Formats: sequence, structure tokens, C-alpha cells
Amino acid sequence: MKEQLKTRTKVFAHNCVKITKSLPNTYLSNHIRGQLIRCSTSVAANYRATCIAQSKPSFIAKISIVIEEVDESNFWLEFALDENLIEKKIIENLLKESSELTAIFMASRKTASRK
Repeated sequence: MKEQLKTRTKVFAHNCVKITKSLPNTYLSNHIRGQLIRCSTSVAANYRATCIAQSKPSFIAKISIVIEEVDESNFWLEFALDENLIEKKIIENLLKESSELTAIFMASRKTASRK
């Protein structure tokens, strides 16, 4: 499961980066582009860090960052949609993936917190 999630988060980051290329060249789009690239790539990088956490508290702290970053990615995707900068059909798979990843990581944090 760990390796699958490493791959899944990396693919999510790549797909978010690709989506930013379709945004128009405006001030707002450039802002969204930078934010989405930053937080989506952070999901993948920080998930990798959780995989080598040396303690339970460290794991919980790192997975919390992953949750925040994937939720922020979802926000920027929705914001671009709200501002009519991108069509829903183009990002609906990414919105679904960000929601699924959020649920997975929240469940993981909850499990780790209980033990």
C-alpha cells in the first residue's frame, strides 16, 4: 500500500502540474498555477517523508502536512473552476483524486493516533 500511495501521490502532482499549463496567462491564473504546483508536489514529497518517519508522533505530524497540502490542492482546483479558468470536465478526476487521498490520509492519521 505504501508504494502504491507513493506512486499515486506522485501521479497526482504530475497531473496537477499538467493542468496548470492549460490555465490562461493572467495574473490570477499565474497565482493559482504557482500555488497548485507548490501544494500538489508537496503532497508527494511529504508523503514520502511519512514513509520514513522515525516515530509515531513524527508520522502523525508528517501525515498531517500531507492532509493539509492535498486539501489545499483541492481548494485551488475548485477556485480555478469557480473563476471559470478551467472546465470541470478537465479537472473532475483530479478533484475526485484529491478527495480520495484526503480520506485515505485522514483515516491513516486517525489509526496512528489511536494506537
